[in-house]
Amino acid sequence: MEIAVLGSEEFVLGFRLAGLRRVFVATPEDYEKKMLEAMAVETVGILAIDSKDLHLLSPQVRQRALDAIQPVVVPVGRDESDLREKVKRAIGVDLYKTEDD
Repeated sequence: MEIAVLGSEEFVLGFRLAGLRRVFVATPEDYEKKMLEAMAVETVGILAIDSKDLHLLSPQVRQRALDAIQPVVVPVGRDESDLREKVKRAIGVDLYKTEDD
């Protein structure tokens, strides 16, 4: 499984510099099309997106993306209170669990 990123050229630049190879550059006009394209790639396990771009998706595609298990869509740049559950769902292990839990 690989990690991918979807967003504007500016948003994906940092991920590219960090070595991410699977990058989907999208404009506001083709964002939903690119989201569906990225979600259809079977080797993508985690898809990072800019949380500010969620409004560019229709309600149906937004809900599908946020509920997806393969790939797990992780909005970046806002409160990620459900990130723990998304990671747990993606890899089957609670990485945040401590001995006290």
